[in-house]
Amino acid sequence: MTRNDVIIKNLGIKPYMQTYQAMHHFTQNRDANTLDEIWLVEHPPVFTQGKVGKAEHLLTKTIIPVVHTDRGGQITYHAPGQQIMYILLDLKRGKITIRQVVSYLENCVIQTLDYYNIRAYAKMDAPGVYVEHKKICSLGLHIKHGCTLHGLALNIDMDLTPFNYINPCGYAGLQMTQLKQYVSHINTHEIQQLLTDNFIKQLPNQ
Repeated sequence: MTRNDVIIKNLGIKPYMQTYQAMHHFTQNRDANTLDEIWLVEHPPVFTQGKVGKAEHLLTKTIIPVVHTDRGGQITYHAPGQQIMYILLDLKRGKITIRQVVSYLENCVIQTLDYYNIRAYAKMDAPGVYVEHKKICSLGLHIKHGCTLHGLALNIDMDLTPFNYINPCGYAGLQMTQLKQYVSHINTHEIQQLLTDNFIKQLPNQ
């Protein structure tokens, strides 16, 4: 699907490394005329450790694999029931700063949650989105050739237990939450539509 010159792909459930490699292949091979893309995906259970991630933030060894990645931030957890939105944007072409992109991501989640009458907010010193002092959405980015990789992970309807095995995003004692704790009926397609619409409408010249 193409919306306002941004291609949106729904990848379903895909292994983390397969998606990671595909993002890098796309970015490596894109040129000045390549349309930006948004990838909607879920991953089988995996811990991902950011490029400056510290090993001590993994508190307990489990059978869940730990993958080292080049995104910013510390360790987090992915699993089915968490909506991931990867953004593959040409920042140079759009004249967008990395700080703006972070705000766009946070804002699109805040606006999406507002649709469900959930008051969410961002923190200047700890990227992501929070509800009632609990984190509901993590984000991390990497910039290559002036283009973004990675994006956000919004907890929808998942088993949050593995977050207890880490210091989420490097913060000891940080509690996680998810949409299902505030909304009785989950419509995944509706959430995907809201996230992508709320993100794209912030982009310049959209």
